[in-house]
Order: sequence, then C-alpha cells, then structure tokens
Amino acid sequence: MEKLMKPAEYAKALGISRQAVYAKIKRGILKAKEVDGKLYIVVDDAALKQDAPSVSAPSSSASTENPDYEALLAAKDETIAVLKETVSDLKESHRQISSTLRGEIELLKEAFGEMRALYKMQLEHKKQREDDAHDAESFAELVTEAETEEGDEAPCTMGLKKLFKRYGITKEKKREKLRKRFEKAWEEGDTRIVREGDKLRVLCDATFDDLID
Repeated sequence: MEKLMKPAEYAKALGISRQAVYAKIKRGILKAKEVDGKLYIVVDDAALKQDAPSVSAPSSSASTENPDYEALLAAKDETIAVLKETVSDLKESHRQISSTLRGEIELLKEAFGEMRALYKMQLEHKKQREDDAHDAESFAELVTEAETEEGDEAPCTMGLKKLFKRYGITKEKKREKLRKRFEKAWEEGDTRIVREGDKLRVLCDATFDDLID
C-alpha cells in the first residue's frame, strides 16, 4: 500500500540524511509529489520496511555483506555529492555577484566623472558671463566719459566704480554701503552727483572725503 511521507520522516525511517533523500528525488530514484504546496515522498509500506536498516548492529565481519550497511554508505556518498554541488553553486553565485558589483562600481565612477566635468564646465561658463558683463559695463563707462569729454559744456563725470578705485576701496560690502550713501546725497541735492539713466555718476574734479570715510 502506498502512502505519503515527509522527506524528514523518510530519512529518519531509513537512517539517512535529508540531503540524501533530496538527492534521490533529484535523480529519480524516489517518487515525490506536491500536496498543498508541500513536498511528499510516495512510498510503499513493504518497500519501506525492506529498505529500513536492521535494529541489530552488524558484526565487523559481516558489515560489508549487509545490504542495509551498503545502503547507508551509498546514502552518505549521495549526501557528499549533494554538498559538493551546493558548494559549487555557491561559488558560482559568489563569482557572479562579485562581477556584477565590479560592473556597478565602474558605472558609478564614470557617472561621477561626467558629473564633475559638467559642474566644472558650468562654473567656467558662469565666470565667463560675469567677466563679459563686467567688461561691457567698463566699456560703457569709458564711452560715456569720452562723450562727456568731447562736449564743450558737459562736465566731466565718472562712475562710482572708478571713484572707489581711486580711493582704493575694493571690498564689495564697503562699496555697496557707499552706493547707498551717494544715493541719499543725490536725493538731498548734492550737485557733485548726477544720475544718468539708472546709474549714479560723480564729477571728475570734485572731492568726496566727506562721503567716503
């Protein structure tokens, strides 16, 4: 009569390891099937009793002729073979994982290098735009001064930047403070300061010691 047994129960009944049982299933020696998602071995009661190891311990002289003893040896060999295959599979998996990680690390390095180069290029472009804007402003001031000098009646004026440079004022924070002071003086009617468009200019021959401390 056939019945279903769990692999662990079958291994215990025959006195072998579970690895050996799974090896027998894999090689088709044992018949197995799934029930409700669990694996069971289909066994015959008579065959199971015949395959089960004897209770009495065999003598040393008859051990090699005892079929149960031979079955145990074969089961151990199968267990060793299964373990070897498992170790081999683990080594291969480790090799594949290591190879994948190395590839990912190289991709990250390349991406980081590209991002750094792009950031450097953006900084260079920004600096170039600032330099171009400064050059354009300086050129506009020179043109304005040249046009003023060519006129007969128009007084000579210069931009605040040129005035700050004449007084040796280089810090932007200090310059911004003085721009506000000059703006206030112009609003109060200081004739040394004139407005051209949205910019303030000062007379070339005037002194501003009272505003610049």
